[in-house]
This record gives sequence, structure tokens and C-alpha cells, in this order.
Amino acid sequence: MHVVLVAPEIAPNTGNIIRLCANTGVDLHLVEPLGFDLDDRLLRRAGLDYHEFASVKVHDSLDALGSIVAGEWYAFSSGGSCRYVDVSFGPDDALVFGAERHGLSPSDLARFGDDHILTIPMAPNNRSLNVANAVAVVVYEAWRQAGFGGAASELARGLTSETPGSLPFDL
Repeated sequence: MHVVLVAPEIAPNTGNIIRLCANTGVDLHLVEPLGFDLDDRLLRRAGLDYHEFASVKVHDSLDALGSIVAGEWYAFSSGGSCRYVDVSFGPDDALVFGAERHGLSPSDLARFGDDHILTIPMAPNNRSLNVANAVAVVVYEAWRQAGFGGAASELARGLTSETPGSLPFDL
């Protein structure tokens, strides 16, 4: 599975997504321009020590990424015509999210057929979810569909501590 962020603007959001991708085994692709430097301290803080466990690549454009990702490509937009839960995701699929303030541009959305522009249901009169939350919702649905392959066993549960090397707070 591949998460693609097109022109991400907010370092802590991307840091949270790096952490999510590390914990779910998903590859992260960032499409320039980036609204921050990859060494940004806020990005590092949000991702804690997960950077070494995540596969993060930066690309000049969506076109440059096209030959790398072989699966289906799905765009996410509050104006999408299909719900994300109505799709069967595959292990090589790309989940494409736009910039925090503007989402995907009309030209980016034009690359996708209507059945590949997905939405996350929300209460009426709201614009959108935070991009890190939206990515988490969709990645966990795709991972659930795949039977949570690669997850820690029930006996070796992952830690939920915010401090690396400390006891988890849910013990």
C-alpha cells in the first residue's frame, strides 16, 4: 500500500503520517512542493523516532511516481462520489491526498475516474477532516481488509507509549 501526499503544507501532519505509515507498513510518497523542510523539528517531533522505520520518498510530481506504483490509484476529496468503505483495496494501491488548505487541485482530480475519487462521510456542513486523520481512517480500513497482515501478534502487542523505551500507558 502507498500513501501519497501532494504538496503537504504542515510538518506535524506529515510527521503523524510518517508515524502511521511506520506502524502499518505502508510506503509514504511526498510530492513536491513541500511546505516545510524534511528536517523540520515539528516534523521530527510528530514522527518521534519512527522515521527510521518508515519508507518515505520525495517525488517531483505525480507523473514521476506513476511508474513506481502499479496498483489502483484512489484520490480523496470531500467532493468524491464513492465512499472509501465501498472499495476493495489491494496491496499495491495508491491512496492520494491533497494539501491541507486546498486538497487536490482540479487538474490532479481529473487524473482519476469518478469511481476512484473517494470520500469519507462526515456530518453535514463540515468542510473536511484533518489530513492526518483522514489518512489514518483510510489506511486502517485498507489494512483491515488485508487482515492486518504484518501486524504484531496478540501476544506481542505493539506499545502505546509516547516515550520510546518506556512502559506502555495501557498496562
